[in-house]
Amino acid sequence: MDNKKDKLSHFFISNAVPIIFIILSAISIPISGFSPEYLIQEMIIRLSRNSFLVLSLLIPVIAGMGLNFGIVLGAMAGQIGLIFITDWGIVGISGLFLAMIISTPIAILLGILGGIILNRAKGRETVTSYILGFFINGVYQIIVLYGMGNIIPITNKNILLPRGYGIRNAIDLNGIRRVLDDLIPLNIGNIRIPIMTFVVIAILCIIIVWFRKTKLGQDMKAVGQDMEVARSSGIAVERTRILSIIISTVFAAFGQILFLQNIGTMNTYNSHEQIGMFSIAALLIGGASVIKATIPNAFLGIILFHMMFVVSPRAGKELIGSAMLGEFFRVFISYGIIAISLALHAWRRQKDKERARFEFRGDTSPSDNN
Repeated sequence: MDNKKDKLSHFFISNAVPIIFIILSAISIPISGFSPEYLIQEMIIRLSRNSFLVLSLLIPVIAGMGLNFGIVLGAMAGQIGLIFITDWGIVGISGLFLAMIISTPIAILLGILGGIILNRAKGRETVTSYILGFFINGVYQIIVLYGMGNIIPITNKNILLPRGYGIRNAIDLNGIRRVLDDLIPLNIGNIRIPIMTFVVIAILCIIIVWFRKTKLGQDMKAVGQDMEVARSSGIAVERTRILSIIISTVFAAFGQILFLQNIGTMNTYNSHEQIGMFSIAALLIGGASVIKATIPNAFLGIILFHMMFVVSPRAGKELIGSAMLGEFFRVFISYGIIAISLALHAWRRQKDKERARFEFRGDTSPSDNN
């Protein structure tokens, strides 16, 4: 009986965050008054828009590098690719792929830089990658605001500031807007499904599953479990960690391009800023932690996180008569959930250690010792 109780307790502790958000969604959805058809369409759009970015976080977690807030580096690389294809007037699928090609070497260089810095900050990777994102953001702002049009040739005057250099605050991406989403159209009733985008996401999932079974994937897993044991086994720990960040940054660049092709507009100086925060919040809500994250965690997290994003403003308006409460709640979710999840993770690790210690002693549960 105590054993069953202990297992049940362990299940709730391990899945506390998704359970909390499932309960919040179950309460908010009927209050919001949105139709099931509307909510299904919103979740399909947001899954297609955000999945690639959230999945890009999985590889560093395998390598034990925690939650990579540095995916904003990849997002900036993707945006530079989009600026160039807009300047050159290359549209359609060819423009989308050219943006990915342009962003790849930039993302690789940023990934190498990020990996080297994170190797020097072992044990504090999450915070360091967060600060690194701010630093590279400053460099990006200088290049785009002063370098483009001055040092880097930009011929399209429609995207230049009136002074003749620097990129405008917003760039219209009409040339590639939803080119991937609408490549294979499928409508079921009034619900539109971007089949090709989901095919690309499925390919990424297959690549991640395959990658975990490769020699490099196994090395990353070994490094993530214990760096010293991995090093004594002949694994180049630092190189393996850098490779994990490079892969994550390149995927993030592609993810940002897919994200913005869905929206159709790029906010040059802000589009990348919240990407890391929102993607990590979604992954944590799906039940992931800083040491374990899976593909189901990513999809469940996106659905729960964005479900709250959609229904909370309307639910707040219906309850109190002000949509501002819902907007406040959305901000609370994005920032607060990360702090709550990290605190729950620390608590869960403590409980796991207690559980392992009591099992080692031969007790069935911690309560037996009381």
